[in-house]
Amino acid sequence: MADRALTGVLLVGGASRRFGSAKALAELDGETLAERAWRLLGDACDERFAVGRGSGLPFPTLPDAVFGGGPLGGIVAGLRAASYDVAVVIPVDMPLLNVESLRSLAEACRDAAVPQTGPLPGAYAKRALPELERALDRGDFALRHVVAGLDTATVRLADDVLANVNTRSDLEQLA
Repeated sequence: MADRALTGVLLVGGASRRFGSAKALAELDGETLAERAWRLLGDACDERFAVGRGSGLPFPTLPDAVFGGGPLGGIVAGLRAASYDVAVVIPVDMPLLNVESLRSLAEACRDAAVPQTGPLPGAYAKRALPELERALDRGDFALRHVVAGLDTATVRLADDVLANVNTRSDLEQLA
C-alpha cells in the first residue's frame, strides 16, 4: 500500500463507438475489462468507485458529474465521493495497468500526476476539485487542457502498461 490511503476511480462510461459495443464487458483472458480494472483498484486502493453509464456490471456505478462531460465528469464525480485526499483514476480500456503504476502516480501527485502519454490514467488530489468543477461549469471538457492548468507531475510509466483498447483489433493484439 502507498504511504497514504487511496481512493480508486474506474471510468466505465463512454460510447465505445470505435469498439462497437460496451468495452467494459469485453473479455481479456476470461475476465471482462471492467472486472479486471475493478480487481486492480481493489488491490491498490483503500476504497473504490466506478463512475459512468455501465450496465451489466457486477458492481454499482455512480453517475458522471455532468452528462456528456467525458472523463472530466467522471473524475469530478469520483473525487466528490472520495474519502481520501488522492484518487487514482483509470479508464476501463487500459487492461495492462498494474498496482505499481497506480502507486507511482499516487506518490507523485501534487494537484495531479499523469503518465507521459496524457491525463489517463492519473492521480488527482481533492484540492484540485474546485478547478475541475469550474472547468465543467464552463463546458471545458478537454481533460488535457484542464490538467495543464494544475500543478501536475509527469510520471514515466512503462509503455506496455499504457496499452489502450479502442478497437476489437487492439483487444485481440493484447490477447
